[in-house]
Amino acid sequence: MSRTEWHILREDGALTLARRLPVRFDLSVEAVLPRCGKQRLAVQVRQDMWRLLQRLPGFSPVVRVEEVGQGLRVIAGGQVARKPFPKAECEAKLREMLTDGKNRSRWVAYGRRVCYE
Repeated sequence: MSRTEWHILREDGALTLARRLPVRFDLSVEAVLPRCGKQRLAVQVRQDMWRLLQRLPGFSPVVRVEEVGQGLRVIAGGQVARKPFPKAECEAKLREMLTDGKNRSRWVAYGRRVCYE
């Protein structure tokens, strides 16, 4: 698989963006965001998550976006090949990233853009 290939799994109101299959969450954090484009949202969250955790050996990001009520539940995390790893510390960083108001505004704005490509 080349470095640019990602698996996009679609199922009943949900989208999962993953580097590897099968999808595995060794660490994960959830947040609810306003409705917008699921794939565009997942890509943005994945990019920021990678920037945050790219130095974690064996980390492979996964983002799942599910429809819930009037919003979207985002589950950000992924697989970690090397064990043990600082799970609590990594999840605290992810939680901070997902609750940051500037990130959330940027992600939703990007997710709401219309693509004419």
